[in-house]
Amino acid sequence: MRYHSLRAFVHGEPVLSASLVCAVISMFFAPPSAAYLGYIDTRVLILLFCLMAVVSGMQKYGVFDLLAQKLLAGRHALRTIVLLLTLLPFFTSMAITNDVALITFVPFAILVLGLVGQRALLIPVIVLQTVAANLGSMVTPVGNPQNLFLYASYELSAGQFFGVVLPFALVSLVGVAALALCRKSCTLQVSFAEPKQITDGKRVTFFGVLFILCLLTVFHVLPDLALLGLVCLSLLLIDRDIFRRIDYGLLLTFVCFFLFAGNIGSLDGVRTSLQNIVGSSPLLASLAASQIISNVPAAVLLRSFTENWQALLLGVNIGGLGTPIASLASLISFRFYAHTPEAKPGRYLAWFTLINVVGLVILVALAWVLGYLG
Repeated sequence: MRYHSLRAFVHGEPVLSASLVCAVISMFFAPPSAAYLGYIDTRVLILLFCLMAVVSGMQKYGVFDLLAQKLLAGRHALRTIVLLLTLLPFFTSMAITNDVALITFVPFAILVLGLVGQRALLIPVIVLQTVAANLGSMVTPVGNPQNLFLYASYELSAGQFFGVVLPFALVSLVGVAALALCRKSCTLQVSFAEPKQITDGKRVTFFGVLFILCLLTVFHVLPDLALLGLVCLSLLLIDRDIFRRIDYGLLLTFVCFFLFAGNIGSLDGVRTSLQNIVGSSPLLASLAASQIISNVPAAVLLRSFTENWQALLLGVNIGGLGTPIASLASLISFRFYAHTPEAKPGRYLAWFTLINVVGLVILVALAWVLGYLG
């Protein structure tokens, strides 16, 4: 029984399980001490907690479902439908993170394509949605956990951050939009049997205000402890159920990788080796690490070994393309597709690999042109 429970936990939380193992192993080389407290970035954990709470509230009360239905209901050309299904996760991931965008809009795409008799497009559309969410999320500090971590860790300004990522975001937008529009021309009617509505307008407004406060905290306008107190008090008074919707596994994953990175960084030999590897090209080093351990752990691990935040930021964001584990949000899409009738996982992975590799080559070439590879 314990074996099956452990297996189910590892299957459900693969990154948390791996981070926990890494943290425990690292403790044998750097025994627990008071220095551990300095490894954990509490500001990042507070911001992640608050953002997840607010986004969960907005999702619970139907904000994103309503947005999607409003955009797609009615008569549209097929290429327009595919474009909207692709751009929804691209733009919403900037605010609600790539994984939440995919959890929301991949099932919606499966529903819409089924309604209009275009299930043959499931694979290309879901793959495009996945790539769009991973690339769109790089645009803002709150778009994904690694951005939030690096933004806080390097104490960046909004101008510094956007100055680096915007050229890559624009190229990404043009690329995913062009691929989405490469469809035959025909007009289809989209209608929904159960139109979505905002279930509680006052609470949605309140969560919207909390989201603005989260952004102000990210940009160093408000103190993080004040935000934490306000969000927790608000949830206790307004909707305690949101506490159960928060991804505590992600928070614990960050704690484990903070400990692992801190312990590894305290070992002189390992630190010297990583500094040499990262020092030659932080972008390529972080991109390669992302393919193996995913981009969030790569950002936490390599942060201590370079002050070239521009290259590291781009490396872990561009590095979200590539293998299915490069960005764990990609696994969310694959799981949804794998549970559809007559799913063809092999064909899905072939499409996924092709589009990801093409995107990776284009963005790495852009990084080379802009001088970020050295």
